[in-house]
Amino acid sequence: MTLLEFARGPAIHAALIIMAAGIALRIIGVLALTRGADLSRPRDAFGNFKGYRTVFSRAWPSGEFTTTTRYQTVVAYVFHIATLLVVVGIVPHIEFITSLTGLSWPALPNFVGVALGTIALVSLIALIVRRLAKPAVYNSTLGDYVTWIIVALPLLTGLMAFAHVGLRYETMLALHILSSALLFAYMPFSKLMHAFWFIFSRAQSGLAYAHKGVRI
Repeated sequence: MTLLEFARGPAIHAALIIMAAGIALRIIGVLALTRGADLSRPRDAFGNFKGYRTVFSRAWPSGEFTTTTRYQTVVAYVFHIATLLVVVGIVPHIEFITSLTGLSWPALPNFVGVALGTIALVSLIALIVRRLAKPAVYNSTLGDYVTWIIVALPLLTGLMAFAHVGLRYETMLALHILSSALLFAYMPFSKLMHAFWFIFSRAQSGLAYAHKGVRI
């Protein structure tokens, strides 16, 4: 078995199983948490609606914080959107998703995929540099930097494989798939779970504040 065959076979499938099982277990664990009886009367009759609405209404910082958080917010959105479009928009990724689910859709042109991958990688580096430049503000840990490296590797190796830069194409493709497998397996046990947790955390915060009559 070659390195590419291992990456395309056991490695990526084992990583997907770990990711799916890990995400499911963590979400079930959160949903299974019990809450004490609520003994106070809600201050707002539409509190629940307003609480759940914060999942979307707080997707952008409040006006009071716009100036101080603009750089971080804009660059983070650029990174997330570009990365998502790369994951679901280029031909090899669509073919892989089709092999798993049977679903398919039109792909982006190759030059668009390369541009988006480059934008995603550059924006991630910009976010890391920002944190390095202001450690007192962001208080990043070693785990944060490990996570960013794990996220950056699939982008970097994917671009290198497409451009035929570095090692042989087959080797670079294998490294790209292996780095993606590492990302998948790592995700449920890291801060990357914010891809799911943001829904729960915003909703819970919104419900708590709305119950107290706080304007949200």
